[in-house]
Amino acid sequence: MTKTVFNRNKVDFTKQYMFFGEDQNTQRYDVFRYPEYDKLNQTMLGYFWRPEEVSLQKDRGDYAEFTDAQKHIFTSNLKYQTLLDSVQGRGPCLNFLPYCSNPELESCIVCWDFQETIHSRSYTHIVKNVYADPAEVFDTILDDKEIIARAESVSREYDKFYDMAVNFFHKGKGSEYEVKKQLYKAMMVVNILEGLRFYVSFACTFAFGELKKMEGSAKIISLIARDEATHLNLSTHILKHWAKGDDDPDFVKIAEECKEESYEMWKTCVEEEKRWADYLFEKGSIVGLNANLLHAYVEFIANKRLKALGLEPIYDRPLTTNPLPWTQHWLSSSGLQVAPQETEIESYIIGGVKQDVDEKTFEGFQL
Repeated sequence: MTKTVFNRNKVDFTKQYMFFGEDQNTQRYDVFRYPEYDKLNQTMLGYFWRPEEVSLQKDRGDYAEFTDAQKHIFTSNLKYQTLLDSVQGRGPCLNFLPYCSNPELESCIVCWDFQETIHSRSYTHIVKNVYADPAEVFDTILDDKEIIARAESVSREYDKFYDMAVNFFHKGKGSEYEVKKQLYKAMMVVNILEGLRFYVSFACTFAFGELKKMEGSAKIISLIARDEATHLNLSTHILKHWAKGDDDPDFVKIAEECKEESYEMWKTCVEEEKRWADYLFEKGSIVGLNANLLHAYVEFIANKRLKALGLEPIYDRPLTTNPLPWTQHWLSSSGLQVAPQETEIESYIIGGVKQDVDEKTFEGFQL
């Protein structure tokens, strides 16, 4: 498989697999094999926002009044999110895009990757506004063994896929089936990342927001969470198409072969998130939130994500009872209410344009 940026062959994109099909030529968005990807792309484009639009003036004062325990929780989560979104700011385009053979999915992956870089810039915006010396945060991220351990479990499957794909398609080593199998594992890890790995960190920031502390940061995290929900939706669609046989038939067999390993991936993530919660609260807790509640929360989230993939829930916990029901208020950005002078007016449509000018608007106006 020799990749090219322009394929002179005529290709019927409605019959191409999502990955490893014939190279693309014209990027066209009038006919689709997977119309849901075009809808997701339009949603992501409509969500465009910039972190500088959210004021963090009050957050700096809030952080200065935090206890050591609260500073540990907030800063540790910020470091972890920065590193993980650094991985995701590169991963989709670096790993998935070169082998994508469907136009609407290609467009989705590009937009997904771009949004992840916005998230990384958002963490920088928070660090620059909250801390006197941003270097004290950025320069110590790689020194935290807890953060590195969790980041490595994400990047491991990405790296394996990258190496196997390069070896097969460019060096003729290995088998295409094994490359596809590793792509499946990498996509499952991404689904776990987008659907579960950030939620302990999200909950902590939202807990501060509930206490009227760090509300600007909580607003930014709520926008990031909204984006991550679309990324989760994207990877979930990909995995379900593979499992149902709507795409490359090899993936039906692969999905079945990887089922037990997939369950183990989810279990491993849940245990890592629980250990992270313990680490965050080792110096003290936040009013209304503790490690035990977060343990229950990650099990609840994991069950929901597994069900969405067509897999069986693995924890004895009802899908209808959220241990942290108040987090939904922050995860649904349109329902968020904050004082305008503290962050910004919620009714302001981020990235939106009001089309209310017509030919009579400036009638009678003279210079």
